Amino acid sequence: QRSRQLDGLPIRLINLANGIEAIRSFKIEDVNSVISHWHLSDMPNGEFLKRLKAVRPEMPTIAIIEAGNLQQEIEARSLGVAAVICEDSSGEHFRQVVTGVLGLADVEAIEQLYAVKEA
Repeated sequence: QRSRQLDGLPIRLINLANGIEAIRSFKIEDVNSVISHWHLSDMPNGEFLKRLKAVRPEMPTIAIIEAGNLQQEIEARSLGVAAVICEDSSGEHFRQVVTGVLGLADVEAIEQLYAVKEA
């Protein structure tokens, strides 16, 4: 699961089952960034991201698209998402993109750097 790849970062994740639930959460949660699959069960073809970017164009948003689907990538980028990640990307790449978009120090990478010792 992708959310486990973000363990240790200074963020609070809200995992939601579908687009309608996500839209409702904006009314009760302080949400300042979104990572979403392009196709959601109740909002296919990027409908959730389209609605989100229409009302919150400044919000940092990451779209997760099907691997090799150039049409999804073009549509997502045309919405102005901050980044596009393929579903089959590595966990390390996913984490790097998220930390880059959100402007966070990658805690795991920093810990690895400090763990390096000379022989």
